[in-house]
Amino acid sequence: LVHDHTSLVLVGLVATVAGAGWTPKHAAELIKTAKAIGAPGKGILAADESTGTIAKRFASINVENSEANRQKYRQLLFKTPKIEEHISGVIMYEETLYQKSDEGTPFPDLLKSKGVITGIKVDTGVVELPGTHGETSTTGLDGLAKRCAKYYEAGARFAKWRAVLKIDEKTGCPSTLSMQENAWGLARYAAICQSEGLVPIVEPEILMDGPHSIEHCAKVTEEVLSYVYKALADNHVLLEGTMLKPNMVCPGSESSKACTTAEMAFHTVMTLRKAVPPAVPTICFLSGGQSEEEATLNLNAMNAITAVSKPWSLTFSYGRALQASCLKAWAGKDENIEKAKQVLLERAKANGEATLGKYAGGAGGADAAQKLFVKNYSY
Repeated sequence: LVHDHTSLVLVGLVATVAGAGWTPKHAAELIKTAKAIGAPGKGILAADESTGTIAKRFASINVENSEANRQKYRQLLFKTPKIEEHISGVIMYEETLYQKSDEGTPFPDLLKSKGVITGIKVDTGVVELPGTHGETSTTGLDGLAKRCAKYYEAGARFAKWRAVLKIDEKTGCPSTLSMQENAWGLARYAAICQSEGLVPIVEPEILMDGPHSIEHCAKVTEEVLSYVYKALADNHVLLEGTMLKPNMVCPGSESSKACTTAEMAFHTVMTLRKAVPPAVPTICFLSGGQSEEEATLNLNAMNAITAVSKPWSLTFSYGRALQASCLKAWAGKDENIEKAKQVLLERAKANGEATLGKYAGGAGGADAAQKLFVKNYSY
């Protein structure tokens, strides 16, 4: 256990409230990790693209999808000087967890030397949920405890599991079945992770696809989160040792009515206030296909709100919205590595400022404004 005074006090309080309930043996470490990732000015770099997804990214810059190139690219990200000033955690794909730097240092150890915490994607993808209009549930519970124990041994201290829901007002999606099934899967995953020492990122992503309004997105997001937190309670998950990775509340990608950054921030914060318990320390948003600049400005707008209390750290867990310009700058060429690192650092710094509500805009120029939306996105 990590003998941090604040964490141990929290564990004592949790045990008192739980009474005869179940408290994970790693409780103090879980609490400390979840809080550390939400430290002011920092957030998560999501570098957990599967081999198939990174193939699409590499194809856009005409780079072969080989293990050597994947190692080279992830090393570029992790070795960026001063990245630890803005990044508190990195989510990896399993292959990356066991890769090493050119000097022979395992990537988790390389990150640990910078004070950055390693995370691991643990779900195995989605399958269609029978009895629904093409809705899905997430797989990966079989053997999860053993895998989590192995990942903890390799240096991981948090995990990610992505549930995917969609809005379709014509067919009534998300259905009650979809919300119940995905909430229960997230809760079982979270309980298993905590039993093995990993902080679970709970990610119920509602896709941007569709013509729905921002008001309808807010209604659905609140309902989905209500199902999720009921399931987490039923599974005795220690909320102080979790993180939430939600979508921002936005109109659908095909909506005829656009919204301002201020409107998005208002609807998102108010929805979270209704549905997310204050015991949760860190909310790290997904970018959901927004441009790099949009994702940063939206995060900044939420943190700039002072009229209502926000009992959690509001930060980022971005993949495309941190890497798109960096990948383009690298283009698979060794002579571009330093330039690509500078591009990544600039974007990470911008998002770090956004967690404080102090981002002035303009980082990355025109490249950062390019849309990254992909319909029915999967990775």
